[in-house]
Amino acid sequence: MSDLEDIVEEGRETEDLEAIPLPYRVPMWPTLVRASGLYTWSAPIMGPLPRPRWPSPIRPIPEMPTHGPRPGPQPDPVPVTDEVDDNLSADGDESMLYPIWFLYEEMRLDVDGLYPQMVASGTVKRGMSTRVHWVANLTARGHNRWVGSIWYKDGNASSFPYTNIEIRASLSWFPNQRRITAVFSGGGAPVRRRTYKYKSPYYHSVEFEYDRVAGATEVSRINTTAHPNHPATLPAENLSIETVFKRAGFDVRKSRGDGEVPISEAHANATWSDMEMHDAMQTYWSRFRNQAQWSMWTLFAGRHDQGHGLGGIMFDDIGPNHRQGTAIFSDSFISDAPAGDVNPTAWVSRMRFWTAVHEMGHCFNLAHSWQKAHPPSWGTPWIPLANENEVRSFMNYPYRVSGGQTAFFADFDYRFSDSELLFMRHAPARFVEMGNAEWFDHHGFQQADVLAEPKFSLELRVNREKAVYEFLEPPVLELKLTNISRQPQLIDDDVLSAGEEMTVIVKKRGKTARQWIPYARYCAESPKIALAPGNAIFHSLFAAVGRNGWDLAEPGVYSIQVALHLEDEDIVSNTLRLQVAPPRGYEEELIAQDFFSDEVGRILTFDGSRVLEKANDTLREVCERLGDRRVAVHAGMAPANPLTRDYKLLNIGEKGARALTSVHAAKGEFIIASAEHDEARAGIDKALTDDATAAVETFGHINYKRFVDRYSDWLATAGDSEAAGKCQRLLRNTLAKRKVADWVLAQIDKRCESYVKKTTAKVKKTA
Repeated sequence: MSDLEDIVEEGRETEDLEAIPLPYRVPMWPTLVRASGLYTWSAPIMGPLPRPRWPSPIRPIPEMPTHGPRPGPQPDPVPVTDEVDDNLSADGDESMLYPIWFLYEEMRLDVDGLYPQMVASGTVKRGMSTRVHWVANLTARGHNRWVGSIWYKDGNASSFPYTNIEIRASLSWFPNQRRITAVFSGGGAPVRRRTYKYKSPYYHSVEFEYDRVAGATEVSRINTTAHPNHPATLPAENLSIETVFKRAGFDVRKSRGDGEVPISEAHANATWSDMEMHDAMQTYWSRFRNQAQWSMWTLFAGRHDQGHGLGGIMFDDIGPNHRQGTAIFSDSFISDAPAGDVNPTAWVSRMRFWTAVHEMGHCFNLAHSWQKAHPPSWGTPWIPLANENEVRSFMNYPYRVSGGQTAFFADFDYRFSDSELLFMRHAPARFVEMGNAEWFDHHGFQQADVLAEPKFSLELRVNREKAVYEFLEPPVLELKLTNISRQPQLIDDDVLSAGEEMTVIVKKRGKTARQWIPYARYCAESPKIALAPGNAIFHSLFAAVGRNGWDLAEPGVYSIQVALHLEDEDIVSNTLRLQVAPPRGYEEELIAQDFFSDEVGRILTFDGSRVLEKANDTLREVCERLGDRRVAVHAGMAPANPLTRDYKLLNIGEKGARALTSVHAAKGEFIIASAEHDEARAGIDKALTDDATAAVETFGHINYKRFVDRYSDWLATAGDSEAAGKCQRLLRNTLAKRKVADWVLAQIDKRCESYVKKTTAKVKKTA
């Protein structure tokens, strides 16, 4: 059997085209000749022309059988002009202004192939700092000719004043002979012509790597028609995650490090905490260069500590690198097929596949389909977009559409929406490759969709007499959501947990406002709760540090505001103003250089780490040298907390850490670090009970109660119910002096009673 027949027999995907011998591949080229793709231009270099070379194989975009009309072009924002002068000089004289190696341009043409957006975009680089990105809508004007208007610019727009464009394509079976000529005009500038050379059918390159925890299920490929609930016209194919993103316009490469990550030693707690997930990611990604890169890691794990309701999590930046890793939890709600489903096995595979692509879509900086009009239209550096509540996209939740998941999958084509493709293919590369958190100073929440008669009120507050914080003390804020309507209201139980439905804006006086973005995003199934009229729910908000770094650190006055984006309304909080006091002396200024780091921020956010030793050393130094300051309470609690439990550590060894290879290739494994009870108890006692008044004021009522409850449960589990009861009585007395609600004190009383019963039973048993 020939190589070609072998490939056809095995049903390999189109990315295996490179394996077909060249004589067989040549007759197939006409079907691959399309105008769309990435083109480049650079200043010509005088001298002998290089010898012609046979082109390297081009990896084609995977085909998808057509089964009806595809989305058409978007309407042009301004009328298109068709008046272009053909009597133009060659590529201009810009090379007279810059060295030739400082002139480079790219153009992305998107007019045919799969899901064409009828858009062209480009990036112009001149010199060391001048750069502009532009986007134009196009209309066909004959064979291989398009005209349009440039409606979006990012960067130094004055260096690129043009408003109109005409593109003519000269196509060939041979990639190195394909050209497009673009004519730029308008904006009061001389007409400009560029001839671009074809580079790739894809707009960007990206690398994926999958690892799987022992016992977890990996679903990176799916039979699209295995479940009977699918569009009648959906092609039957063995679809991979890589192919999904290739069809979105990315040249997806798989690293050679995929493999199983074993867990050494069986352990009763086989679930993942935020701390453990963060530490595993930090250990793995720290081997890469400390800069943004088109690379992503996906870990297929079992279950998160949060429980069955969490299906996936997106980890954000490691240092300055954003959105580089995701984890998918196979032992979660995504594995629960509806009762009576005709093919539950296929349903579960499809849901796991959808979750993986959904979380990886977040790594490309895609928002949920129903959230695009929320923060983007309030000033982020991309175009305002409309919400797509009913769209059948990977970025929409199946159970949110009308008719639920059954209606969603009945019309789901395994694709991203047009607006998402527009962003992925044509937004400035830094928006897609890495996070962008800048917010315009004058926008805030002016365009929030607030109802005339709102159902809820949202209060942002601090539990202290004055909102003044010591230097280095991380501000902990609290949120209170109250039902102010006359009817019970259904809301998500975790609506205040700083998820996708919340936007937090922090503005320091005299500086640009910034969006606070948490370190981790979650894809979770949240149960609904009924909130009675007049009742409220509460949650803490640790907004001091996140993906942007330390937003609340420098001395000065800050304004903070929060918006919740519910299904039919936005709820905007009051504006909270707080002050960070200046340092008391040189010693605080010196420690601040190490304290305001990304690693310390992560330890405080995730309640500790047993991997980030440099940051733990900084926190210990804070406790030793600044023991009388509020920051010492936080610095003592965070390192002690992870010592209360056996802790999973990703071990790849020094040799593996030095070699830039995968965890699997480095023979990495998860090992168990045993709990250190005495050290943990000493640190937590000092933080929570030595000065309860200072602790409750710096942690806030909600976090202080959460910490004491967790510590008490740990003491009771360890057999010291008497100490657990003392902690609860201290908690009650402390909160009662601060006049907390009676129902909170009643909860504490009930917990105290349970510890008293355990202590009494233990005494009787001993006697």
